[in-house]
Amino acid sequence: MQIININTFLKYLASPFALVYGFIILCRNSFYNLGFFKSHKLPCTVISVGNLAVGGTGKTPTVIFLAKYLQKKNKKVIILSRGFGRSTRGTILVTDGNDTKFSWQEVGDEPYLMAKLLNGVPIIVDENRVRGGMFAIKNFNADIILLDDGFQHRSIIRDLDFVLINSRDKQSDHKLIPSGILREPWLNIDRSSAIILTKSNIYNPQPFLLTKIKETQKPLIKSTIQLSQSSLQNKKKLNIAQYSGAKVAIISAIGDNTGFYNSVTKYGFEIVCEITFPDHFHYTINTLKKINNKIIKSDAELIITTEKDWIKLENFNFDQSVIVMGLSLNLEPKDKLKELLRPFL
Repeated sequence: MQIININTFLKYLASPFALVYGFIILCRNSFYNLGFFKSHKLPCTVISVGNLAVGGTGKTPTVIFLAKYLQKKNKKVIILSRGFGRSTRGTILVTDGNDTKFSWQEVGDEPYLMAKLLNGVPIIVDENRVRGGMFAIKNFNADIILLDDGFQHRSIIRDLDFVLINSRDKQSDHKLIPSGILREPWLNIDRSSAIILTKSNIYNPQPFLLTKIKETQKPLIKSTIQLSQSSLQNKKKLNIAQYSGAKVAIISAIGDNTGFYNSVTKYGFEIVCEITFPDHFHYTINTLKKINNKIIKSDAELIITTEKDWIKLENFNFDQSVIVMGLSLNLEPKDKLKELLRPFL
């Protein structure tokens, strides 16, 4: 008797929906290509950071890296995001570059996090990217707008279009959602200016992925990520190296929970409890109480979580100290990145 893998069976059931989704994406892109849908040129440089697949490619740390890089080149940089999952609508100034008067629920977890990690970079959220872009130019005289998660938002013409590909991608995943993880067909990567292969130090890219990227003949940049101790609950100043071998619980609700787990293991912790949720998960008090009880039963000595999760968890009093891990990103080769950005500096 042949045993059918449940995931394979579910992907088979999802195939008709993927076909319908693919047809909708084809029509939408065709309307833009033919001029039925208008793309607007803003009176400043627009650099987009986006992806072909759903979640987990590292867009937020890439946007932060580019914002800091362009700042050092004395450019007035503005970040424009949709603000996925926010409770508000319309144009909202998350930060003028100094502080924010909004909660993460009002502006979205990623724009809020970027506002916490960047200095002197205004951040705007707007589901209408053209309107948000004009707001940025009018109020901040932007030199460069960084379009966060912008590859599918074709209403704005971009001068440079980075597409991020996660090194973990498997061939079986390269199908349209819901059968796979692609938001649009791979061939649409032709619209991009360059490819950034992310987390190349965490995952070994499969040969099929490297071949597909090479066939595009697009400039290729690789990104690496390193975890860094960001802060601790109750402001306790602990040296993370002193806790090597400690029993820890991991809490994460990001696009690539596996990547975070793999990164944490390199510190030599004994992971006795792993709690993961989908990206942008909204923790409720009831959920947090259940998490705390599970961690207590696991005998974990510490909790490790991400900066993105911590903005949602910091008001809850866990029984254990919490180590918050930030991300340090690097793009290589630097000469290729400089070459791509040089026309706009």
